[in-house]
Amino acid sequence: MLASKFEKRSRPTVVESYDVAADAKKRINLRNAKTKYFHVKAFSNGAYLLEPRVLVPPEAISKRAMKMIDKSVANLKKGLASRPIDLTPFLKA
Repeated sequence: MLASKFEKRSRPTVVESYDVAADAKKRINLRNAKTKYFHVKAFSNGAYLLEPRVLVPPEAISKRAMKMIDKSVANLKKGLASRPIDLTPFLKA
C-alpha cells in the first residue's frame, strides 16, 4: 500500500541547467532563483544541495507562541534547561 503511494509522487524535473564559476570570495550567482533563502548541505564529494526556505515574518507568529519562545530563550540564557535527551536507541544499527 505504501509503495503505491510513493510511486504516484512525481519526481522533480530539470527546469534550467547552466555552469557557473565562483568569484574571488567563493560565491556563485543563482539565475532566476524563486526564493531568497536556502538551506545548504555540503557533501563529502564536493556536491551541494540547496533547499529553498521561506522565512516567516514575526507578525505571522501568534502572541502566545512568541511569549513562549521569549520565555524559553530567557530560561536557556539563565542556564535553566533539561539534560540532553539520549536518542541513540532510535538509531538504526
